[in-house]
Amino acid sequence: MLWQPALDDDYLRLTPAELGARISARRRELGAKLVILGHHYQTDEVIQHADFTGDSLKLSQLAAGQVGGGGAAGGDGDGAKYVIFCGVHFMAETADMLTPEGVRVILPDMSAGCSMADMADYEEAVEAWGLIDAALKGQGFKGRVIPVTYINSTAAIKAFVGQRGGAVCTSSNAQFVMEWALRGGDEPLKAGERVKVLFLPDQHLGRNTSAKLGIEVATGTVVYDPRKTARGEPLGGATPEQLMSATTILWAGHCSVHKLFKPEHVLAIRAAEAELPRAERTKVLVHPECLREVVELADLDGSTEFIIKTLRSAAPGSRWAVGTEVHLVMREAAEAAKRGVSVRILSECQCLCTTMYRIDQPHVLWVLDELAKVELGVKGARVPNVVSVHPEARRWGLVALERMLRLSVPIELLGKGGGATGGAKAAGGGAGNSGARGSRGGQRARGERPVESATAAAGVAED
Repeated sequence: MLWQPALDDDYLRLTPAELGARISARRRELGAKLVILGHHYQTDEVIQHADFTGDSLKLSQLAAGQVGGGGAAGGDGDGAKYVIFCGVHFMAETADMLTPEGVRVILPDMSAGCSMADMADYEEAVEAWGLIDAALKGQGFKGRVIPVTYINSTAAIKAFVGQRGGAVCTSSNAQFVMEWALRGGDEPLKAGERVKVLFLPDQHLGRNTSAKLGIEVATGTVVYDPRKTARGEPLGGATPEQLMSATTILWAGHCSVHKLFKPEHVLAIRAAEAELPRAERTKVLVHPECLREVVELADLDGSTEFIIKTLRSAAPGSRWAVGTEVHLVMREAAEAAKRGVSVRILSECQCLCTTMYRIDQPHVLWVLDELAKVELGVKGARVPNVVSVHPEARRWGLVALERMLRLSVPIELLGKGGGATGGAKAAGGGAGNSGARGSRGGQRARGERPVESATAAAGVAED
């Protein structure tokens, strides 16, 4: 987690209404030089200022279509040059990789990190790679290990994966990316060759995806825990035999929000409604970052975009209990209530993304004030909180992203919105939409990075 200096008290004394008014005024001043992205897990106070709302990769792709000018290298002068990402650090990194050089990607609060992303450290991944390779070769393994990383990972981990023949995945396309890896990735399998997948950093998404592919969880997956390696346990707590028999090697990471949903939360709903006709019972809809036991008990599981699509197409009178971040659930519950659909969170615990919550109106206004000073040429003014990925990490991270994007279903980006694929165990997939607001038009000029052509053609939902 990075350090964020405290704001001046003047920002903290303003009321939400005053903050909102000042943000709107600054936005009018900056005009088309600025794009604000709001992740689904943000509070309503922040979301109201977003040009685009969606999951992190989708937002980055949409941002890439809105920048390219206004001082950006290779631009034509008509695109935004500042992207304010109201999300967490790894999301801003992805946006920086997908937007042209010269575009500044800004995180309003640099302490808004992601505990899951932080659970996969680059040096630990390099160490694990060597240990796993040695353990397998020592048992006569004839094949390859291909790494796959969830989009919720640092740029360094994406680069680690890209450099070793692997790809990024999202919660909606993880199954397709894993199938690609098990076929040998970009290098087709040779006769008699086997492939194992090292899945980072979310063990639960990796486990649930493996199960959907028909891999026996008990014997076909094994957990590698870098903390156990640091304590002197060989192979992160796994045995050489477990590594040899496993198809999927799961990194011991998790989402701090989704781990709060437990099987007993689902069972309590089932017990309370046991006497109701099946059609009147609450349907349980969860994110695949949840525990395997929760996903098995749920009626449906899928990405954030799939969850939103499912709720927005739900029949009047239906009832839903949703296992994902509370701000998203409450926003969807308010929307659904207008259509006679009942939506509640699966657990009454405080299931919120606490690091995402650090992005608030005072920090957004502070960033806008600083940008206004830069645009006015105020002496000493500088663009604050710029997130910039190291060129080598960008190079290999883009390779991993491009591999994923080549596997995605092409869609048309419609103006500021556009579709995004979703997934569920009942249907095996679906389609959703990213929301957009504001007055900007359709896609603008892109920069020269090779991934841009892929992002123009592919929409991928995640988180």
